[in-house]
Amino acid sequence: MAAKPRKLSDLAALESFLNKFDTFLLDCDGIDINNDWKSLKIAFFCKDALFPGVFEALKFLRSKEGKNHCYNDTHNGLGKQLLFVTNNSTKSRASYLAKFKRLNIEAYEDEIFGSAYTAAYYLKNILNFPKEKKVYVIGESGITNELDIEGIRHCGSSSDNQEMKGMDLSEIIPDPEVGAVLCGFDLHFNYRKLAKAFTYLRSNQNCIFLLTNDDITYPSNGTLFPGSGSLAAPLITALNRKPDGVMGKPNKPMLDCIIQKFNLNVDRTCMIGDRLDTDIQFGINGGASTLLVLTGVSTEQEILSEDATIIPDYYITSFGEFAKLEQ
Repeated sequence: MAAKPRKLSDLAALESFLNKFDTFLLDCDGIDINNDWKSLKIAFFCKDALFPGVFEALKFLRSKEGKNHCYNDTHNGLGKQLLFVTNNSTKSRASYLAKFKRLNIEAYEDEIFGSAYTAAYYLKNILNFPKEKKVYVIGESGITNELDIEGIRHCGSSSDNQEMKGMDLSEIIPDPEVGAVLCGFDLHFNYRKLAKAFTYLRSNQNCIFLLTNDDITYPSNGTLFPGSGSLAAPLITALNRKPDGVMGKPNKPMLDCIIQKFNLNVDRTCMIGDRLDTDIQFGINGGASTLLVLTGVSTEQEILSEDATIIPDYYITSFGEFAKLEQ
């Protein structure tokens, strides 16, 4: 029988836990695609405010004595290394940073790893994507902004938002310059984009097929809608081909990119989040330790059940509990 997770319920347990790790990966999924960010509610946030104690806990982790491996002295980071991870591909790191600033959270652009940035980093630094090639994008500006920053040429996205007129598909032809197709969440998904992506991949067996994430559904306004994985499904079916890589949680490429960029020791790294199937499985897949926060999706009953299949190493009522160590 699998070991039961340890609950962090007293000061000694909290202190012992923190001493085991140098780096914490913090889930910040749950951000709505609209500009008012009203559905920001997962492990640390509840709508447009932090859960109680979270601000103090984040500040405390940064201020603990020790070496911050991520920054130079200009960041004044002397404590634990904090990295924010999300599957949301519609927002760039700059957009997330602006949100954190509005919540008065200390954060830096280099600390934010969204699936859009992960895809750009993966193409440039893992795959060594040729400079003479370009990426065809199904997705929003979060993806294209990150590709621009990494110096990767791209096409598609908003330039193909217009609907097809009639059944004339003669304009959709192979393009030898397209070396990859990258699919993410796209509010303007249409047949033109599907047909172009299909054509580029079908006509060139060396064309790379990537997804920012494969989330089947997207939660918003108290219900569910099709997610990025559902938008990519027609392409996968038509090609009878699986993607060459899926960047977002719980898949491993995001953590591979983080480890490479920051030269992390995965044995001293812990993933913190509120969902078993994405956050906790992400940490498990990458060999990191895991902490489930009970202020979001998954429950204590789930992880203590005899038939539990995804079990974190630790769990805690709220991330704000760490603020008690500052008192």
